[in-house]
Amino acid sequence: MVTSNGTHRVVITGVGIISPVGLDAVSTWDSLINGRGGVDNITLFDATNHATKFAAEVKNFDPNKYIDRKLVRRMDRFTQFAVAASQEALRDSHLVIDDSNRNDISVMVGSGIGGLGTLSEQLKILNEKGPDRVSPFLIPMMISDMAGAQISIDIGAKGANVCSTSACSSGTDAIGNAYEILKRGDGVAIITGGAEAVVTPIGVAGFNAARTLSTRNDDPKHASRPFDKTRDGFVIGEGAAILVLETLDFAKKRGAHILAEIIGYGASSDAYHITSPPETGEGAVRAMKMAISKAEIAPTEIDYINAHGTSTEINDKTETKAIKGALGDYAYKVPISSTKSMTGHMIGAAGAIEAAICVLTIQNGVIPPTINYTTPDPECDLDYVPNVARKADVKIALSNTFGFGGHNSALIIRKYSEA
Repeated sequence: MVTSNGTHRVVITGVGIISPVGLDAVSTWDSLINGRGGVDNITLFDATNHATKFAAEVKNFDPNKYIDRKLVRRMDRFTQFAVAASQEALRDSHLVIDDSNRNDISVMVGSGIGGLGTLSEQLKILNEKGPDRVSPFLIPMMISDMAGAQISIDIGAKGANVCSTSACSSGTDAIGNAYEILKRGDGVAIITGGAEAVVTPIGVAGFNAARTLSTRNDDPKHASRPFDKTRDGFVIGEGAAILVLETLDFAKKRGAHILAEIIGYGASSDAYHITSPPETGEGAVRAMKMAISKAEIAPTEIDYINAHGTSTEINDKTETKAIKGALGDYAYKVPISSTKSMTGHMIGAAGAIEAAICVLTIQNGVIPPTINYTTPDPECDLDYVPNVARKADVKIALSNTFGFGGHNSALIIRKYSEA
């Protein structure tokens, strides 16, 4: 359906998730609405000497269930997650990719860092055994566009294949750019989202060195506590989330079950500091206002915000200010939650899973909680849906994502209706 201004409506028809709280969308959602977190002691490597010894790992993931065994050895963990999530999303959408449509179906998957685990392993081999022993698959396993590339090969989509890399905003920007492309009519469907797997020795050490991770080693399950006065940093996570986006015309023509509709995307740069936002959160305000303006809605029509909510001192109070700046007094009335309290911070996949959670919230009429919220912070004084899920008729949801480098991104997702 082409709108009065000549653009296409863009709908979501499939969701796929590999997360620290579930190996598919159904189990992930069940964990979220029941407040079950995925944070525990690190098992992927020996973290004895690290300042932070816990993370939100994806548990019991067997890539051989999704990918040919030979190919598994040629994919970094983040790519394996992405391929697995894309297969679920396609099953959910019942989209069949064949010669009649494959040239018009694209893949856009973001990753903030890419194959850090592979790079780390091969650097060790280089230092210990010399350059001749480095794997010929190092580069095609390491580079961040390989999640989308391997999805494209796996499903046979021959449209554009683009990777979005904008730190923690990568997944949101991939979805937002995919939305804009379909909105203007360039293609009929895009497989989009984000993937990350940086629970590695160098990954954890690097974020520790930047003083961004929680060090609550005596109580890891309660370490991710967004907006709580006692928060001391984020918990690093991993995983992937993939959405199937289609033009409404294409979705209706093939009789697709429509889950939700994207109606707005905004992005901005702080142009301020490589890791810290300005105290006013003005860049985040601009991204939210841009998304609201493009969606052609009033701020008071937003029924739920999935916050970036990292559990760091600076982010949470700055995001609180930014929400007030974008929504005015209505900020005190809209329910907000940070699902990072359960999933940890999935870096480049964070915005993608949080957009997926907004879809599931709209579908199920339940807002997932912000768990581990025990001590209110006077500088974080909004409704963060503390500890217990809440039933609500969510027609419009806003998803916020911010990243190192001053990236600010916002998506607005609406319950689908014919009108």
